[in-house]
Amino acid sequence: MPAAVLPRRSTATLILFALAYAGGVIGYLPLLTLLLPVKVEALAGDARLDVLTAIVISGAIVASASNILWGWLSDRSVARGQGRRGWLIGGVAGTALAYAGIAAAATPAQVIAAVILFQVAVNAALAPLIAMMADEVPDAQKGTLGGLLAFANPVAAGLSAGLVATPALGETGRLLLVPLAMIACVVPLLALLPPSTPIDAEDERPLPGRTRDMAVAWAARLLVQVAGNVLFLYLLYYFESIAADLPRTELQTRTGHLLTLSYLLPLPVALIAGRLSDRSGRRRPVLLAAAAAAALGLCGMAAAASWIEGALAFTTYAVGSAVFLALHSAYAMQLLPSVRHRGRDLGLLNLTNTLPALAGPLLTWWLASPRDFEKLMLLLAALTLAGGLTLLAARPASRPA
Repeated sequence: MPAAVLPRRSTATLILFALAYAGGVIGYLPLLTLLLPVKVEALAGDARLDVLTAIVISGAIVASASNILWGWLSDRSVARGQGRRGWLIGGVAGTALAYAGIAAAATPAQVIAAVILFQVAVNAALAPLIAMMADEVPDAQKGTLGGLLAFANPVAAGLSAGLVATPALGETGRLLLVPLAMIACVVPLLALLPPSTPIDAEDERPLPGRTRDMAVAWAARLLVQVAGNVLFLYLLYYFESIAADLPRTELQTRTGHLLTLSYLLPLPVALIAGRLSDRSGRRRPVLLAAAAAAALGLCGMAAAASWIEGALAFTTYAVGSAVFLALHSAYAMQLLPSVRHRGRDLGLLNLTNTLPALAGPLLTWWLASPRDFEKLMLLLAALTLAGGLTLLAARPASRPA
């Protein structure tokens, strides 16, 4: 059924999709940001950086390929009238098994192998889930959905903090609770939302010109994502470079609080911006404004000479970047060239999330030093603004019905 004639979804249905997506983010964020480094340090000791680097690189490669593969396979299932839900269920189950493997791993090699299997499994859940949103949510509500999806990161980050703050759980307890939380978030969608109508034959024809527009949207998101990857990895080091007078413990505490704020503050902004873009049918002006705000924040970080200045600039960046990424998801779903290949094409779009994991560290190594991040921040600002401007080369998505 073409998106233009899909029935409007209730707010409760959109929340079910957002909750399931939060479950997908819970599936990977606590592990990759906190639980895995602790596991690697316990097993590898002084070799922890080498092991973690090997995990990051191999994981990024496997995640990229797996997301495309599972998206394509779910497309095949839709074409046969079977839907994508079976792949989602299998991905969630596989993720739970992979967590058990990570918990049982006793050597660095076993951890690397278990994480590779985890990346295969978690992308088997994420790829069909995102394609289901493109299938089942009408264009007129995709902006609102994008705003709701912005809640996933703070929910997952909150769970991460809770796990770390509960020593009684132990390593195994933490690793087993994460997949249980993921399952709890995904089950309501599967239980309460019936499968969508199969694709009509007349809707299988690719839309002319959309492949080029998707390529433009792909490039724009990639450029914006590079800065996010760098700051995700090196934010503490950045603040050490401009606030060397602060004790290290206090700096770490302040940075942790700032990250929490940066997750929460964009939420109402993203939701309002998504709703407004739904009502106006114009997403590109909002995307460009968000990219400009993010670039302005990065310029502020380059010029900052104190903790307060750097924190204010980072907050500006965080709001602009979060709004851009949330609304870009809605915009890209409207640009998908073919109904038949939504899963595959969204998998290709997912490369904009994984490739920066390779580019970001290289740029940091090239331009930054422990005491000077100015050149790096200015380059990231230029890339982010270029990402917003790149969208002007694509045609506007069709006005939501």
